[in-house]
Amino acid sequence: MAKIAELVYYPVKGCRGTSVRSAEVTPAGLAHDRVFMAMGADGAFRSQRRHPMMAVIEPEVLDGGRKLKLSAPGVEDFELDVLFDGPRHPAATFTWQGKGVDQGAEAADWFSTVLGEHSVLVRVPPDHDRVTNGERAGTAGFADAHAILVTSESSLDLLSERISSRGAEPVPMDRFRPNIVVSGWPEPHTEDRVRVLRAGTAEFGYAKLCVRCAVPTVDQETGRKSGPEPIRTLADYRRHPEGGVTFGMKAMVLRPGQLSLGDEVIVHSWEGTASSTEAAEPPLTATASLPAESA
Repeated sequence: MAKIAELVYYPVKGCRGTSVRSAEVTPAGLAHDRVFMAMGADGAFRSQRRHPMMAVIEPEVLDGGRKLKLSAPGVEDFELDVLFDGPRHPAATFTWQGKGVDQGAEAADWFSTVLGEHSVLVRVPPDHDRVTNGERAGTAGFADAHAILVTSESSLDLLSERISSRGAEPVPMDRFRPNIVVSGWPEPHTEDRVRVLRAGTAEFGYAKLCVRCAVPTVDQETGRKSGPEPIRTLADYRRHPEGGVTFGMKAMVLRPGQLSLGDEVIVHSWEGTASSTEAAEPPLTATASLPAESA
């Protein structure tokens, strides 16, 4: 039986994730996921692509999201009283441009010190209204493109076998920064064929395969690039027709709810089949806004 093996949200885009035993699912993904983002003065977001040491910046959501604690090696911890609305700052991801709520000078100074480059911390505003693309439209906070990334243990097992056969060291799942990791699917990359799935009281719809950038070559424990794996081995058997390599499935939220470790993962629709769930109950509007504050 397929089950949820891991649940992870990433409070600050590009920074370390938080593993949890249960999570609320909002229209934009797991609660607190990529609600904050560090930006340059020009609105370009900071990421591990250019700043791999972001992997060791550890955000901690406190007081139901009203406070954010930030920790990094070599600097003092910083605790922020979150501003849910206020002055806006340009913000952008690869697929979206808009504005975020500026979290103030102290937060900017902390990130600028840690990253060695002028940076501003922003939060998703209360009127955030973003539409994500793919086979199904949805919404998201500051994720690159979609609300949820689903991977499976069997997919990693196959990759690990192939990396080992080259005499290289396999990589852990955290290199791929998933939100939901599924155990119990015997066939690797089963997630590629899923079109509608339910777990706990939430439902998710397939958006697209996840084409990987260079971030999986960053060691998430040290914040240092340690490539060429896993990208080199994925290129042997996971090339995308339009370029790049794939690992994982990006999904949108059809129905918010609750998830817990061990919840059964039930597939309602596979690639090439119709979904009775979709026919009986329409999905949320693609332009569902994020709540101003998550509990």
